[in-house]
Amino acid sequence: MNNEYLNEESAKISIQPATESDYMQWLPLWKRYQEFYRVDISDNATQNTWTRFLTPHEPIYCAVAKYEGNIIGLVHYLFHRSTWEERDYCYLEDLYVNPDVRGKQFGRQLIEYVQQQARKRHASRLYWHIP
Repeated sequence: MNNEYLNEESAKISIQPATESDYMQWLPLWKRYQEFYRVDISDNATQNTWTRFLTPHEPIYCAVAKYEGNIIGLVHYLFHRSTWEERDYCYLEDLYVNPDVRGKQFGRQLIEYVQQQARKRHASRLYWHIP
């Protein structure tokens, strides 16, 4: 799945599921995300999470936003069962856009990407929390 967006400045980005080759560009953004929220996630947990993103039977996903071939944003989301609904929920867990390119609606486009994925899976709810 590859989605392309045009913002008001005609900057073309693509949003797509992360692949193994994205790791070296994803990792610095993931570290900056942690710095922003003042958390320190262990290297083991980070590696485990990355492996889960690439494992087909895992219900946890990563999509990356690319601009001119560089990853400028990430979004992590997962699907889980609910005690209140028959259909799964979709939880948007992490969202980060490189500060150098903020203000161009890239974060919104990452959220819209997750909305599309939730619709495809017929999730009854999409939600996220802001600490």
